[in-house]
Amino acid sequence: MKNAAHIARQKSQERSRRDELIKKYAYLAKLSAHRLAMRLPPSVNVDDLISAGIMGLLDAIDKFDEGRGVKFRTYAEFRIRGAMLDELRSMDWVPRSVRKKVQEIEKAVVKVEKRENRPADAEEIALELGVDMETYQAMLSKAGGIELVSLDEPLWGNDNTKDRRRTHVDLLQDGGDPNQDLMQSEFQQVLAQSIGTLSEKEQQILSLYYKEELTLKEVGEVMGLTESRICQIHTQCMIKLRAKLKAQEARM
Repeated sequence: MKNAAHIARQKSQERSRRDELIKKYAYLAKLSAHRLAMRLPPSVNVDDLISAGIMGLLDAIDKFDEGRGVKFRTYAEFRIRGAMLDELRSMDWVPRSVRKKVQEIEKAVVKVEKRENRPADAEEIALELGVDMETYQAMLSKAGGIELVSLDEPLWGNDNTKDRRRTHVDLLQDGGDPNQDLMQSEFQQVLAQSIGTLSEKEQQILSLYYKEELTLKEVGEVMGLTESRICQIHTQCMIKLRAKLKAQEARM
């Protein structure tokens, strides 16, 4: 009887702890969902993203290990974002025509940089595509948002099935220190090298947006550019990184 009572108390404490964590960190799902939605078409339901984020939070609660020495919030944020990106992938919300244009831009980037042996600028990419700058910028505007899942697509290995794919989200390894695991991963090393090949302006935009966590509008104010122009440059950065990562994968 004592053992049964002890088990019951333990389960009750676990439920209370779980409920407390859900109440305390549920706002992260809402925050992340609205942040993603800013760069998504209206057809994507924010509530669906929030629901996916909550499932990611629950997954984080179940798999979090306090003995690892990592803050729960840090781990939860990765799990929440990963769940939302999975939801976006399952929606297949990016039109096939847009994916095709992105692939064309990627190929143009690779050709220019291979030929010039340096980072390609917008004018050179447009010229390689055979379009004027206005058309190229329109292509980037339409592609805005696809970069949300670009760096979470399968990258390494020949087996790209859903259960065995490897992405930087998968590298969290159920409770490890996200920062340490990511920094030590081969993917992160290649990504860091790829970012280093971007222009100074592109690197500054990525730093302001991802490190300083400014909005695209705020980045534009700092850089003296419009929000739409920052969005275009950001999309161009992501496409360049996709091209570089795919090239790295092909060499492996």
